[in-house]
Amino acid sequence: MATNEKRDIPGTYLFDSKMAKKGYGLNKMCYSFNNQEARDEFNADPDAYCDKFNLTVAQKKAIKEKDIIAMLREGGSIYYLAKYAGLLKLNMQDIGALQTGMSVEEFKDMLVKNGRGEV
Repeated sequence: MATNEKRDIPGTYLFDSKMAKKGYGLNKMCYSFNNQEARDEFNADPDAYCDKFNLTVAQKKAIKEKDIIAMLREGGSIYYLAKYAGLLKLNMQDIGALQTGMSVEEFKDMLVKNGRGEV
């Protein structure tokens, strides 16, 4: 049964329709990184590339500071942000560690323990 209740999970950001609208340009830009030409254009002039997608001041700041958590707060979808994280040589475990405040090794260990049913 569907519910409209929102769950508060520490370290996470609910990606609902409001956040999708807020992050549309950011997510569209991150999706563009599927193409090498887009990655090259971004790397050549990040500010101009952000302007091309009408990013907000807060979104541009998060990009400039390479702050994945701020991008989540600004409407970024983790699925699209993973494309940007790849430009930074980060993977999903790196992002999970950032979200939880753990080291990458601690986060990976937690995943393994959860997978084994130990947690």
